[in-house]
Amino acid sequence: MKIAVYGAGSVGGYFGGRLAQAGEEVVFIARGAHLEAIRSRGLRVESVKGDFSIWPAHATDEPGTIGPVDGVLLGVKAWQVAEAAHAMQPLIASTTWVLPLQNGVSAPDELARVLGKSHVLGGLCQISAFIVEPGHIRHAGIEPTIAFGELDNILSPRVLRLQQAFERSGVNVEAPASIQVAMWEKYLFIAPLSGLGAATRAPVGVLRSQAELRQLMNQIMAEIIAVAQKRQVNLTADAIQRKMAFIDSLDPSVTASMQRDLLAGRPSELEALLGDLVRMGLELGVPTPTSALIYNVLLPQELRARRQLDF
Repeated sequence: MKIAVYGAGSVGGYFGGRLAQAGEEVVFIARGAHLEAIRSRGLRVESVKGDFSIWPAHATDEPGTIGPVDGVLLGVKAWQVAEAAHAMQPLIASTTWVLPLQNGVSAPDELARVLGKSHVLGGLCQISAFIVEPGHIRHAGIEPTIAFGELDNILSPRVLRLQQAFERSGVNVEAPASIQVAMWEKYLFIAPLSGLGAATRAPVGVLRSQAELRQLMNQIMAEIIAVAQKRQVNLTADAIQRKMAFIDSLDPSVTASMQRDLLAGRPSELEALLGDLVRMGLELGVPTPTSALIYNVLLPQELRARRQLDF
């Protein structure tokens, strides 16, 4: 398959790199120093699952020079999805799929508004990775996992083909019975982990070991389940218990990307992870007091990073 990785940062670079390593035709869309490093030295991935490099690597910052592709892995931040949807249109043919890997649950709808629902898959991934320097990604922990499916949950030929490609790459891959449930289950732990991590400036080992913080995580998860159920997404009764067990299994030093971005003064996924939840709760009449508190505490930092507030 010919696959464009739109946003070849830590997430797009890792999963796109694994597909390229497995023999797929992958084009990395990046910018700035990261793009130049990939062009001149290739893409280097340092991983607890085995280091690898992609050289030579096909990389560009101009989607129009690539032409239509079989599929697009979308690795940009959640707040960049709408802009990316417009910019990637030269990549889209009648059968092209777009797989968003953003945190939160709103990316498929954002893409569908621009590209049309038929082009969009639902998707999610789990990995702890970051850019060490331009052209160099480090996968530091968490079993790299990717899940995706059609928005109507039909097991289509294109989903099967992509699943087989990831299986050849050695990535843990799943086409769940309901991609909506799978996305909300990730949302269930990434939103509280990100919000409380940013508010406390503490890693997951602290969040889960302090009784008061652990209770706050449970409260945010309960609010997410209530909103999901109102949206007819059927999360199972044991979802909180399972996600807390997953959080307990993480290396104690793990931090979420939203937390790292906010603490570094960069724009973050605050709106996609907590802002969307608060807004959905208001629209549906579902109270989200704990999530709203954390969101409003963090919002001034987000606005300052976006240069909309000066202090």
